[in-house]
Amino acid sequence: MLIFGHRFILSDSFYHIDSIDDIKDTPSSSILHIEFDESYLEIINFLRDNGITFALSVKNIKELIYASSLGASFILVDNKLSKISNDIANNYLFDAKVLVHIDHEDEIEEIAKIGVDGVIFDNAIVYH
Repeated sequence: MLIFGHRFILSDSFYHIDSIDDIKDTPSSSILHIEFDESYLEIINFLRDNGITFALSVKNIKELIYASSLGASFILVDNKLSKISNDIANNYLFDAKVLVHIDHEDEIEEIAKIGVDGVIFDNAIVYH
């Protein structure tokens, strides 16, 4: 299980961006994060076309499927979508890892039991 942002475990940070220009303000080889939204398709396509590792936060199953098809390396979901997202990702053999946003470490066990790829705490996402 992947764990991002836990106080015990050294992990990569995700750098939130809202524009292509924001990329220059992130460390090289960092994981970029963006909320899925149709208005961000230009940014998402730029990331994919330039081989930049990125994560997309999604709000529903349709966006989950789009995120996989658009080449996200990580797809971030909230806990209510964790089980179905994991089932879909396994069924369709997604290349992306599904990460569940969690607030408390007590949630790790619940997420592990359903077999999701990993968890991410809010502090693992750097906003400028």
